[in-house]
Amino acid sequence: MEVLASSEVFLFEDFRLDRRGGGLFRRDDDGAFAPVAIGSRGLEILGVLIARAGEVVSKDEIIAAVWQGTIVEDSNLTVQISALRRALDHGRAAGSCIQTVSGRGYRLVGPVTRPDTEAALISVSTPQVAIGDPAVSSVPVAPPDRGRSVIALTAAVVGAVLLLGISAWWLWRPNARLSRVPAAAAFAPAPHPLGAPRLSLVVLPFANLSNDPNQQYFADGITDNVTTDLSRLADMFVISRDTAFTYQGRRVYTKQVGRELEVRYVLEGSVSRAGNQVRVNAQLIDTETDSHLWAERFAGDISDLFALQEEITSRLANTLGVALIAAEAARPSEHPDALDYILRGRAARLKPNSRDVLAEAIGLYERALSLDPGSVEAQSLLATTLVGRVLDFGSSSEDADIKRAEELAAKALAASPSSALAHYAKAVVLRVRRRCSEAIPEYETALSLDRNLAAALAAIGRCKINKGPIDEGIAAQEQAIRLSPRDPLLWSWYFRIGEGHLLLSHVDDAILWLEKARNANPAPGYILAYLAAAYALKGETERAAAELADARRLGGEGSYSSVARLRANTRYETQKVRDLCEKTLYAGLRKAGMPEE
Repeated sequence: MEVLASSEVFLFEDFRLDRRGGGLFRRDDDGAFAPVAIGSRGLEILGVLIARAGEVVSKDEIIAAVWQGTIVEDSNLTVQISALRRALDHGRAAGSCIQTVSGRGYRLVGPVTRPDTEAALISVSTPQVAIGDPAVSSVPVAPPDRGRSVIALTAAVVGAVLLLGISAWWLWRPNARLSRVPAAAAFAPAPHPLGAPRLSLVVLPFANLSNDPNQQYFADGITDNVTTDLSRLADMFVISRDTAFTYQGRRVYTKQVGRELEVRYVLEGSVSRAGNQVRVNAQLIDTETDSHLWAERFAGDISDLFALQEEITSRLANTLGVALIAAEAARPSEHPDALDYILRGRAARLKPNSRDVLAEAIGLYERALSLDPGSVEAQSLLATTLVGRVLDFGSSSEDADIKRAEELAAKALAASPSSALAHYAKAVVLRVRRRCSEAIPEYETALSLDRNLAAALAAIGRCKINKGPIDEGIAAQEQAIRLSPRDPLLWSWYFRIGEGHLLLSHVDDAILWLEKARNANPAPGYILAYLAAAYALKGETERAAAELADARRLGGEGSYSSVARLRANTRYETQKVRDLCEKTLYAGLRKAGMPEE
């Protein structure tokens, strides 16, 4: 039993916050307070907001108070605020009790009070209700009886001694493990993993299954690099390498790890060597359900061990990022915030590309911006999706879409010059304006900020196909595929390789890659138009005509009606590439039956 000063205990709505280690509690239907699972960072942030209830607290002030001198990204704060909102707003009819004030910070709304009496009593063995709480102060108190008081005092002393004895045995019994649990909450239920931040993860040390113990450094290198690369992903909260390595060589249980580290996911894996081949197995586990969400195997030749480690790390980070986005977006949310809508928009883009998919993603990013107009991530993703709609399917509002995308990218870059997504968005806008020479340096900057941004690497290749040299463009697409073999944009990279081979008159290679693109995503009509040209150049005119007819059907009224119209809208930026296009694409389409005018 511990007596706490009332200045450390706060009451707001149906919650009670004890800032001296008791934690956060919600009043249940019986008036008793039950623990609410919130991570330590979240509790500290809530304490800062409560201390200045009704005031706007800037992001810098919160970070300085909670992280105390540690340099962290704003996304860490965003993740923690989202976790707090999910806990506090559960069942709340109105909007969130934590308001985002655009460009300024956050504010806790609603009255905050302290218990009426001088102190608040918290019991470790009964529901935690404070003296002075409305649920307690409204109960009539009988007049004191001296005899009963003596008996009650004696019973309390005996009970306290027994409780101390039991507590001592519990704490000191063999193999007792109560790490990170405050003494006042030793008998409270373990925190629920869903109290952890969204996209929170620990990379456990990869096990070395090789007979050679010297291979441990390779396994440790994989662990280190994956941890670093995942921490660069937007909104990702990754436990540090030093903490993760405390689990090395120990038998662990994912639910236990989730509670101890307050994370939703665990990534674990192993490394084995057979001859000149190294094999890496990895699996992603949900700490709430202990279920396997994703598993992958990577293998390669050890002739260049460092290069192999880098490639496996990049493939792991990219593939895992897709799996995490899908898993988080699938979780229900009663009161979605900006991050919820961003995750849902990113999950929508994992579907095969189509007009409807792009419209869905645009709508979700717009919702995110309505909740957080200053979100660099939402601005960047909306900009790239608007341009994607123009490039992949045409748009009835093409000029407006490009102008809006340009404004969004400029705002994102001005607010966060070190954001890989913001530089990527600016590059996409430059490319849609046929300024690939300016777009390439922006893509390269994005890659320097996030080396695993395979979409930027592929986009550099796309620019080089548009302006030359085409063979370098093909190579960049192939490298992107190696780094992100399950990327939602894979169909587009297949197409660009096929496009490049067609321009270089490698007709058989062009057909191979264009068919792969069509199989991965049959929606874009331009894939079939290029296939029509390739089959016509190969002499298969009937099949070419059928492909052209399908391209027109998918493209809509007036699409692929004449060579002259295609030439007027070409995105090839140099005369050399335009000449290659005349000899291949346009020549093939004429043979397939497309008129000149």
